[in-house]
Amino acid sequence: MECKDQLVSTLKFLEIPKRIVCLVPSLTELLVDLGLEENIVGVTKFCVHPTHIRKEKKIVGGTKNVNFDRIQSLQPDFILCNEEENTKEIVTKCKAISNTYVSDIYEIKDVLELIKDLGNIFNCNSNAVKILTSLKSKLDNFNPINQKKKVAYFIWKDPWMVAANSTFINHLLNINGFENVYQSKERYPEVTLTELAEIKDLDFVFLSSEPYPFKETHVKLLKHSFPNSKILIVDGEFFSWYGSRLIKAFEYFWELQKMVI
Repeated sequence: MECKDQLVSTLKFLEIPKRIVCLVPSLTELLVDLGLEENIVGVTKFCVHPTHIRKEKKIVGGTKNVNFDRIQSLQPDFILCNEEENTKEIVTKCKAISNTYVSDIYEIKDVLELIKDLGNIFNCNSNAVKILTSLKSKLDNFNPINQKKKVAYFIWKDPWMVAANSTFINHLLNINGFENVYQSKERYPEVTLTELAEIKDLDFVFLSSEPYPFKETHVKLLKHSFPNSKILIVDGEFFSWYGSRLIKAFEYFWELQKMVI
């Protein structure tokens, strides 16, 4: 079998892969939901869903720093990476070990394509179709009720960093009917609170629960800088995990919509 990953690199398989190393937390959960948990042999320390996975599988490092000798020892015949989460060096070294599929996710349509690819590669199309059908249904039935409220979405502190254009987070903000005030910038720029305070009619400041673990203390801190904006901690997994967790994300988005009317 032959297929292309989302960076258009060709992968060739003599048989269905049986030993998977996944270096993308969101996609580890997707693999499990596709019925492939028994095939997973290695994960990252950030693969927290399902909660038992790190106890039962070999941890090969993080998403930016992995132990290649450990990966090699697991004898994988399929390694799953992501263009944003894993470095080019990691991907290159993984390709030297085994067939490596690199996902590249910016919008939900990319997620749908990935699920289809994995369904074909692992011959689990029936499970893939179930996930695809559920996700498409959630998307089709989601109608945001806010009126293009302006929002800044923080992902980090010291330095302050936000999600801007060309990110999956920005895509989901748009689906929710929010106007990202950093839409004109790319990826994850560093910003200053002084710069943000100059933006007129900023309705919301979202503090993501990950990768930086924003807490209520940060909400209180920012209230002084933005007295006319509502400061909210939002679930970062639902805004940035692009696997099957998206199905649950729309339930969360409905609740968020009620909070921003």
